[in-house]
Amino acid sequence: MSYETARKVLQIEADAIRDLIPKVGESFGQAIDLLFACTGRVVTTGMGKSGFIAQKLSATLSSTGTPSLFLHPAEAIHGDLGRIVKGDVVIAISYSGETEEIVALLPTLKRIGVPLVSLTGRTDSAIAMASEVHLDVSIREEACPLRLAPTASTTAALAMGDALAMVLTEKRGFTVEEFADLHPGGRLGRKLLRVEDMMHKGDDTPKVGPKTPLKDVLFEMTKKRLGMTTVTDETGTLLGVISDGDLRRLMERFGASVLDLPAEQGMTRTPHTISAREIATRALDMMETNKITALVVIDSSRHVEGVIHLHDLWKTEMF
Repeated sequence: MSYETARKVLQIEADAIRDLIPKVGESFGQAIDLLFACTGRVVTTGMGKSGFIAQKLSATLSSTGTPSLFLHPAEAIHGDLGRIVKGDVVIAISYSGETEEIVALLPTLKRIGVPLVSLTGRTDSAIAMASEVHLDVSIREEACPLRLAPTASTTAALAMGDALAMVLTEKRGFTVEEFADLHPGGRLGRKLLRVEDMMHKGDDTPKVGPKTPLKDVLFEMTKKRLGMTTVTDETGTLLGVISDGDLRRLMERFGASVLDLPAEQGMTRTPHTISAREIATRALDMMETNKITALVVIDSSRHVEGVIHLHDLWKTEMF
């Protein structure tokens, strides 16, 4: 086994990405402006290995706030060109800049009036020269020992595509909440669940009134098994919270007679709260920071919508 070959491949590909850094300038900014102003979709295209990079770029754009689709150039010239409409922007990836199937698309793109952003290794190529914006992704050498298989060149195109997508994400002000909406499945989806997806609500929410005796408060807490209860008025507006720790401290201080006192005399009047639309990881951060095990979920009018408990977050295995 040749570890030296593996190290050399990684070094060549790392150098290919490093060489892109000084190439990020005016043309890159023009590409961002063009993509940001796109009123349709960003259509990516490429043949062979470049096609796989184009597919990955399309997927990254779509998941970070920029509607996108991948169009196979060979399929495009056999009828799928109808997927491109005015208002779209096309990103073409071709290291040679002379890929026949993409070159065949150029007249139609011009006729429709769809701007082209290209990533090629040759600034004087047909695709580069037909583009509204060209990004240079040229490399010194491929990492393939035969100098044939696309390796460093596809790595460079992949990295430049990621740079475009991430700058667009930042420019759009794309939020964690929006990202969560686009990633409902898998481990990432679990990590981006919202509070409303995990909270106890309805009859499962512990609630008592301000005049409820603390002995009945204890019963409600035991029944709902969250180690706390909300205290609300008749409209459901949050007045405070009583935890099992609060009850324990009251009993240590005043004895069993405290159980006859009303809830309003034993509650914490400024409890920590959270919105149902907040990302669940934010709830975990708040609990850990404040050393508590539950948060009351309220709406903009402070009406109680539910309760989220630390155990609810742990059992999802999202951390």
